Amino acid sequence: MQSKTVETRHAPVRCLEGGSGEALVYLHGAGGLTENDPLLAQLATKFHVHAPFLPGYGETAECATLRDMLDFTLHGWDVVEALNLKNPILVGHSMGGMIAAEMAAAAPNDVSRLALICPAGLWLDDHPIPDMFSLLPYELPKYLFHDPEAGAKLMTSGLDMSDPKFLQDYLIRNARQMGMAGKILFPVPERGLAERLYRIKARTVIVWGQSDRMIPPVYGPAFQSAIAGAKLVTIPEAGHMVILEQPAKVAQAIASLA
Repeated sequence: MQSKTVETRHAPVRCLEGGSGEALVYLHGAGGLTENDPLLAQLATKFHVHAPFLPGYGETAECATLRDMLDFTLHGWDVVEALNLKNPILVGHSMGGMIAAEMAAAAPNDVSRLALICPAGLWLDDHPIPDMFSLLPYELPKYLFHDPEAGAKLMTSGLDMSDPKFLQDYLIRNARQMGMAGKILFPVPERGLAERLYRIKARTVIVWGQSDRMIPPVYGPAFQSAIAGAKLVTIPEAGHMVILEQPAKVAQAIASLA
């Protein structure tokens, strides 16, 4: 993936780009994005992928002027415009899925295909979502991965989570990222999306890891029933980070929109 920067009203946005084919915009989750993201590599074999860093992530600056869900939604469309794209396939994971769904609901005639991967945005009282802001690094893998031990190695590149240097770097980066993510995810990741999903006209595929313990798979049918004609794909041996555990299967589900 190559890197470029596009200008938006709020801030310059760093964007990863690669592959060829139809334009696809990928919005990452609260955990961020890396240049060697395995899902991006899979998608780039079929699509021309554009993966912007959300404000506060990577080299994209934090934006005090992005204050609420509407701001994030419109900023998403500002990025699409800055990339000179028309009707791209819109894909989002977790928090990015929440933003992608809001974008598709706000501008239903500007996106015809949508993929939501374990998206945030709904709240079911009988199935509460854990408070990710209260979790310590070593607690996250059991919520994010089908195989927590293997997931911890993916998260840390094999480093020890109890190592002071790792914790220092993690906490600094996490504070910056969560400061932005908290605007739409804290105290609960719900900003009224349930009342807007009916507006989505895009052909939609919803992908969920069968072992997701961060946003339980029961949320999959809730999204599916709210978006007309949506297809739900459940992937075994994968949790919330299905994008890392089963990237080929996620890419296959997204390719069904082509």
